[in-house]
Amino acid sequence: MQKQSSSQTRQYIEKHKAILEQRRRELETRLQAIENDFEEPRNPDDDDRATERNNDEVLEELGEAGQKELLAVQAALDRIEAGTFGTCVKCSKPIGEKRLDAVPHTPFCQSCAQSFEA
Repeated sequence: MQKQSSSQTRQYIEKHKAILEQRRRELETRLQAIENDFEEPRNPDDDDRATERNNDEVLEELGEAGQKELLAVQAALDRIEAGTFGTCVKCSKPIGEKRLDAVPHTPFCQSCAQSFEA
């Protein structure tokens, strides 16, 4: 993050905390809906069961992706509580505001994130 006054920094962090908490609630709701769908009784018709199995595979993938994002969101909230939000966990340099605005739960600056993709 660029140099800001402590008041601006606090406001910026509070803004991201609210965004992260909202995203956490959305993910928890979605994951609960997926779990509820898995608990539904299955259709006795063979063709319908085949379709349901395909749907289950998609739901399972969505659930796994949601769980990973939920962990990342919680880790970002933990960094806020620890006072390290906005600092790259790899190189300890500030994470750019534009990057945090785009991906509020990112633990990495742009440079370190690109090094993982290579």
